[in-house]
Amino acid sequence: MSGRAQVVLITGTSSGFGRLIAETLARKEFHVFATMRNRKTKNAAAARELEQLAERESLNLNVIDLDVTEDASVEQAVNEIVAQSGRIDVLVNNAGYGIMDLCETVTVAQAQRQLDVNFFGVLRLNRAVLPVMKRQGSGLLLHVSSGAGRLAIPGMGLYCASKFAMEALAETYRYELASQGIDSVILEPGPYATPIADKLETGEDEQRKTGYGEMAEVPSKILQGIRSSRANPLEIADRVLQIMETPAGRRQLRYRVGGGGRGVERINTLTDQIQAELLEAFGITAAAQFKPPDDRR
Repeated sequence: MSGRAQVVLITGTSSGFGRLIAETLARKEFHVFATMRNRKTKNAAAARELEQLAERESLNLNVIDLDVTEDASVEQAVNEIVAQSGRIDVLVNNAGYGIMDLCETVTVAQAQRQLDVNFFGVLRLNRAVLPVMKRQGSGLLLHVSSGAGRLAIPGMGLYCASKFAMEALAETYRYELASQGIDSVILEPGPYATPIADKLETGEDEQRKTGYGEMAEVPSKILQGIRSSRANPLEIADRVLQIMETPAGRRQLRYRVGGGGRGVERINTLTDQIQAELLEAFGITAAAQFKPPDDRR
């Protein structure tokens, strides 16, 4: 990469994919703003480790506080980044968490928290950075979803619902922002044994499992399968780098990474065809095509 370092905002970098993405991009000379909530309390150790890494390896990596569920926190973080760097080239929407249990056991309050992080958190961040990207005439919104964003998995219903919603939003951005020279891309990891597997919530209304029989054990079986995965999470960080290095306008809408992906890839191929037919039927194919700066003059 030549010239000015691209500025990258990454959410949820205290561990897992987010941490690996931050390290990988910083080592490739991107200017990385690694964000996490509770940077000075609960996640103080994780923040300190990233800061020490940056100092040790002379990386252009800054750790700042950002809670994707709070409007003020999102706005403050984005303003701080723009004040320091003058721009934001890439937003990696990685922050997320999951509920692993039968749908009936999940309370409405839990479901709202699930959607607030995995869906509304993405909406907040995108709304905050898009004015900056539109002024620049370029940008990339990269959404870390899941194979569960395309499949209905028993024992993961609320998590699937949150990722389904996020993917619908991300794909719509793809069409609506194309004329602005801004890409919207979805990354769909398979099962990886990252720290998120140890942070999964269960339904708070456990008594609702009564009468489910064998199905009551399904959530724990699914979780066991995730924890037993031997896939290397660094694959996700490497794919993020690959997507970022792909020229604007040539990126795919969806990238599936990891095991068990053939079914998801078949769904993606079919929906690509159907979406193309839909855009054509409404007469908006041209409006939804990516336009580089030279074509917008």
